[in-house]
Amino acid sequence: MTAVNDVVTIGETVSAETSIGKTSLAQTWRAAQGQLLAAASLEGVLQASDARLEAQLLLQTSAGVNRAWLVAHADDAISTAVAAEYQRLLQRRLNGEPVAYILGQREFYGLNLMVSTATLIPRADSETLVDAALAKIGVNQPASVLDLGTGSGAIALAIAQQRPLSDIIALDASVAAINIAQQNAQALAISNVRFISSDWFEQLAPQRFDLIVSNPPYIAEHDAHLRLGDLRFEPLTALASGFDGLDAIRHIIEHSLVYLKPQAWLMLEHGYNQAEPVTALMAETGLVNIVTIKDLGGNDRVTMAKNPLIVSTHWD
Repeated sequence: MTAVNDVVTIGETVSAETSIGKTSLAQTWRAAQGQLLAAASLEGVLQASDARLEAQLLLQTSAGVNRAWLVAHADDAISTAVAAEYQRLLQRRLNGEPVAYILGQREFYGLNLMVSTATLIPRADSETLVDAALAKIGVNQPASVLDLGTGSGAIALAIAQQRPLSDIIALDASVAAINIAQQNAQALAISNVRFISSDWFEQLAPQRFDLIVSNPPYIAEHDAHLRLGDLRFEPLTALASGFDGLDAIRHIIEHSLVYLKPQAWLMLEHGYNQAEPVTALMAETGLVNIVTIKDLGGNDRVTMAKNPLIVSTHWD
């Protein structure tokens, strides 16, 4: 990454340089925006506004500056070093690699999270799950929460940051993902989440929770979307789950009552067309008060249900 001072030095002589034909930062990102929109590997993936944002994000990283600086210095000439680094990052995106992996980070629920190819890229749709969880936990209320398939830790850390009295356990079968999640917790100074490497409930000690949340894999294993866009680069185990995409969801629902406190809630993110089968699976297991919540795009995204027991019959 090129130091900011290198760009500032260029900016100090911008008038003279641009007058003799030097390429400005704005010209650079606009040209990249056009390349991104024209790239066959990104066809149907990017809108014009997305391409502009991505072009600017890659340039910010190449120059080592924030967005405000980049916009304020849009007419500054780009240095040779920054241009070379920018071309390297841009080519990765033109090849289809997700921007989140190129930058090594993604914003989620106001948190800047490290991501890698070991983790799913956090998406805005999953903030629906966080909102639903927060609605069940009072701001000053202690609560035990289990996050299954935590990945980068996005959901667990968002809940923990908003509800500091909560005690959260976050599980993932991937040791690499757990390492990323732990680094995120440390960077954000969030201490009320414990991360455990576990294939779903396998390594979890007998205990009960006020709330269980999960964004499990829920795409059918032969779905054509797995070969398109960012999904091509993300870990398949975090995306696909059986012939109908419901294997992980079935497993979680079937075991949930053992780990839920009486009157506690299970909340699952799922595909836009999976609310009906998820609801049926929850009802078959004996969960009650089943409700589906839509995401900001108006699609069914989270279904939640309650343990009907008044007194626990497990672990006691």
